[in-house]
Amino acid sequence: MDDTPDGLLADPPVQLQAFVRDGRITAMPAKRPRRRLLLDQVAQAFEPGRRYPEPVVDEILKAVFDDHCTLRRYLVDESFLSRTADGIYWRSGGTAS
Repeated sequence: MDDTPDGLLADPPVQLQAFVRDGRITAMPAKRPRRRLLLDQVAQAFEPGRRYPEPVVDEILKAVFDDHCTLRRYLVDESFLSRTADGIYWRSGGTAS
């Protein structure tokens, strides 16, 4: 996938429709199962095996959520993304697409 998540959240599952509008996240689900489902959708923007510097990760996440830092932290905390100490990220979880 390229560095823009075009269509990533264009047709969210019914469980996530309350949290997504016009392909952007409007609110983060409070309940963990729905939040993990949403994070799995976002993780699809990252190509398995590819390394991403933090500024590129931020640009991808800004395209889907205003608070890209919180989104990035959730992705790391829930093991959808992993990172090195110097800010290189890679997809480490999520549904295979």
